[in-house]
Amino acid sequence: MGSVVAAQCRAQTRLWVDAGRSEASAERAAAAGLLPVSTLDELAEQANVIVSVCPPSAAGDVAARVAHAGFTGIYVDANAIAPDGARAIGERFEQFVDASIVGLPPTSPGTTRLYLSGPQDLTTQVQALWDGSLFDARTIGESIGAASALKMAYAGWTKGSMALLLNMAALAEAEEVSEALRAEWEMSIPDLLPRLERGGRGAAKKAWRFSGEMREIAATLAAAGLPDGFHLSAQEIYEQLAVFKDVDPTVAEVLSQLLASDQ
Repeated sequence: MGSVVAAQCRAQTRLWVDAGRSEASAERAAAAGLLPVSTLDELAEQANVIVSVCPPSAAGDVAARVAHAGFTGIYVDANAIAPDGARAIGERFEQFVDASIVGLPPTSPGTTRLYLSGPQDLTTQVQALWDGSLFDARTIGESIGAASALKMAYAGWTKGSMALLLNMAALAEAEEVSEALRAEWEMSIPDLLPRLERGGRGAAKKAWRFSGEMREIAATLAAAGLPDGFHLSAQEIYEQLAVFKDVDPTVAEVLSQLLASDQ
């Protein structure tokens, strides 16, 4: 997603730090038209805006490193983190915009939103960087944490419900009622089987990232005084499926992994 966000950005010059990155990352950066710099210090000195798109667990560390480098421009945290985490990161910077991405890497207009929240003068500048791109950049308020909260609520349903669906399919396998359950789904909830086949495989491939998102969603719910146990369980499910990173598993393999992990 990070390379796509960068590729769609309308800034005249777009930079990335190439030190220690993989060949695949370098290829994506080149395809996106990014210019390499050797160190984070160079990036902090040359850039007016820095956008962070990384796994949730790395968001705080990345922000700390950028702040330590003396960056004085607009820092945009577009990671799937809890609102409290976004607010804590925002305290490190004089100019900060909370952001979140909803949707897959876009291939056509109108499929993916980049939500922004923060001071209006800053969100206006950031939103303009994606005007006319495949990203629908939208400002939803001046409150730091609003964009992150929207992401938590959205992903809490989409990715959380997928974890539940996979777990129920694994339960049916364990109790040897899978064929009967699938027949019932076809009659009463016909959209579930296609979702299991299509979405289950995709979720397993990204489970190494989704587990962190579930932890952030649970923290968001707890901070709001709401039950967080479901998403802590979803985190466990995705942690069990993290073995499928860079793999394209079948649904049968995904369910077998869940069952094997429970033994």
